[in-house]
Amino acid sequence: MNAAAPVAQIGFGQVRHTRHRPQRNAFAYPTYFLMLPMRSLRAYGPGALARNRRAALSFHDADHGDGRADSLAWLDSVLQQHGIDDAHGEVWLHTYPRVLGYSFKPVSFWYCHRADGSLRAVLAEVNNTFGERHCYLLDAPRYGQPCEATKVFHVSPFCPVRGRYRFVFMRTDDLTPRTVARIDYFDDATDDALLNTSVNGELSPLNARTLRRALWSYPAMTFGVIARIHWQAARLWIKKAPFFRQPPAPGDFVTAAVPAASPVTTQPRHP
Repeated sequence: MNAAAPVAQIGFGQVRHTRHRPQRNAFAYPTYFLMLPMRSLRAYGPGALARNRRAALSFHDADHGDGRADSLAWLDSVLQQHGIDDAHGEVWLHTYPRVLGYSFKPVSFWYCHRADGSLRAVLAEVNNTFGERHCYLLDAPRYGQPCEATKVFHVSPFCPVRGRYRFVFMRTDDLTPRTVARIDYFDDATDDALLNTSVNGELSPLNARTLRRALWSYPAMTFGVIARIHWQAARLWIKKAPFFRQPPAPGDFVTAAVPAASPVTTQPRHP
C-alpha cells in the first residue's frame, strides 16, 4: 500500500444500550469493529485484511448493500441516485467482520468524504434478525451535530415502526484516534428518547498484532452479538415490554434523512 494512503483500522471499545420505558433496561458490552478505507483498499489492496476469502477474521463485500462483489460500487450508485455527486474522497466503512465464517451486522456506517477530506454523507446500513436490510442516508452531516431520519424499518419486536432516529457521529484523529456513533430512538409517545444506543472505540492499524488481540480477546465475537440480542429480547419479554409484530419491509431500500439544527455538546467534537 502507498505510504501516504489510509490504512485499514480496527477499533476496540464498547456497545451501550439503554431503554427507558416502560421499565429501564441497560447494558454495555466490550466489542471490536473494522474501520476500512474502501477507496484506498480498492486502489492498493487489502494489506493484512482477509477480503472475500476464508479466514478466522475477514471482510466480505457481499455482506453489504445489494450483495454484489464490489460493495463500494453499490455505495457510489446509491449516492448518485440521491444526487450526491461530490463524495469523491475516502469512504470509511465502520462494520463488524466475519469471525470464523459468521457475521451479523446490526448496523454499519459508511462515512463518505469530499476530495478535500470534509464529510459529505453518512449511510447507516441496518440489518434485523429476520434477514432484512435497510439504509438511512444522511445528507450533509457534520461531526457533533445530530441528523434525524424517520423510522421506517422493523428492527426489534419491542419497538414500533414509527417515530424517528437521531444520529450523532464523532471522530478524533489525534494521538489516540477514536470514533463514536450514537443513535437515539424517539417513538414520539413523549418528547424523550425511548432508546439511547452507541458504539465507540479507540482505533489502531489493522495488522497481525491487532488481529491476534481481537481473536484472542473475543474469539466468538459475532456469535456473541446475535446471542446477546436474543438474551436482551428475553429480558424485555420478562419485563412485559410492548410487543409489535413485524410489518412489511419498506418499499424503498434507502430512506433519505434531514439534518437537525441543534448541536450536541456533551461529547468531544471532531478537531
